[in-house]
Amino acid sequence: MVYDLLVVGAGPYGLSIASHAAAAGLNLRVFGRPMASWRDNMPRGMFLKSEPWASNLSDPAGQWRLDVYCDKHGLTARHATPIPVEAFAEYGLWFARNAVPEVDERTVTRVAPGPGGFTAVTEDGEEVQARTVALAVGVMPFVEVPQALRGLHPALVTHSSHHSDLDRFRDKDVTVIGGGQAALETAALLAEQGTRVRVLARAEQLRWNDVPPPWERPWYQSARSPHSGLGPGWRNWFYAERPNLFRRLPEPTRARIATTALGPAGAWWVRDRVEGVVELLPGHEVTAASAVPGGVRLDTASRAGALRSLETEHVIAATGFRARCDRLGLLSPELRGTLAALPDGSPEVGRSFESSYPGLFLAGLVTASGFGPAMRFVQGASFTASTLVRGVRRRLGAMPVGGIVPAPVDSSRSESPSPVHR
Repeated sequence: MVYDLLVVGAGPYGLSIASHAAAAGLNLRVFGRPMASWRDNMPRGMFLKSEPWASNLSDPAGQWRLDVYCDKHGLTARHATPIPVEAFAEYGLWFARNAVPEVDERTVTRVAPGPGGFTAVTEDGEEVQARTVALAVGVMPFVEVPQALRGLHPALVTHSSHHSDLDRFRDKDVTVIGGGQAALETAALLAEQGTRVRVLARAEQLRWNDVPPPWERPWYQSARSPHSGLGPGWRNWFYAERPNLFRRLPEPTRARIATTALGPAGAWWVRDRVEGVVELLPGHEVTAASAVPGGVRLDTASRAGALRSLETEHVIAATGFRARCDRLGLLSPELRGTLAALPDGSPEVGRSFESSYPGLFLAGLVTASGFGPAMRFVQGASFTASTLVRGVRRRLGAMPVGGIVPAPVDSSRSESPSPVHR
């Protein structure tokens, strides 16, 4: 059998795409362990940074929302009240059971061109044929560790996404590198379990998000700074609600925004758990690292050139992710090598999330340089799912029987943008 669509990945984006594709009548197959990174790569005790109302997976009817799940399970989904990561992961599993065709939990290890379009190979060697593919592989292929720390043994250096719990660090000395939410919340959890912990960040000063304004407020306050899924303010509203227009900005502008918007900052509800509790070393960048008896020696430099060294038993690099074409390792070399890339190394996508290789669609973080900061959050799943599935249907209509036509159908910047669907 040749499927219309193969969805690779079963996180918020993959499940949302699958729900929209099933409703559109596509013959599809979905692979991946549902909500795997949320279940396996975030320590217990973490919370979602995004608002509950901006953390919905997307089905066409909008009936399988987070607030519905919380109401059925006696949980709170209220503005300015963070949701535990464990609860969000369970919500995703509930969504998968109710809004998505059966998910095959095997891992796809390779996607290559095939006779009907694409051939995908599963971890146990089964080959699956599909006319189109949607890659929704999340963030884990794109883990970024500073150059100075690469090459050290995992017993000494790990990425913040490598931990489902932090128990192994009880009564240890740990240095967390980074100034964003992952770094600061990881440091808070470590301190609360008795770990001696410090945060080392390049920024001269750590940034904290403010408590969001009340949901109900005078109209003039809403007009001046509207709510959005990425935070209050018209700029955030544009990123959250108009990714189709964001894509039409000049590439240098998009690149600058993708790099700087919603930069490293801690949530307001973490601040009191860090300041005065955790040793904070802003304005320091690691220039070298080496294994020493008992742990790691870190050499750092400030912007003013001041040098400092410290020793620690373990380093956790909460240094984010960098989406690049060359990190899409499950794509065959001949397929990966054909992808057009933006200057930052991420793949270029058309207005329906189709890559430069006809029939190969991309979703999530890997599209943030094209569609904006919303693609780094669950907020972007709704727009992505509805837009991408429309693109798949157009692509299927452009295919001759037996294979893919060579020319893409949706990459023109001159076409009118598609409407936003929430």
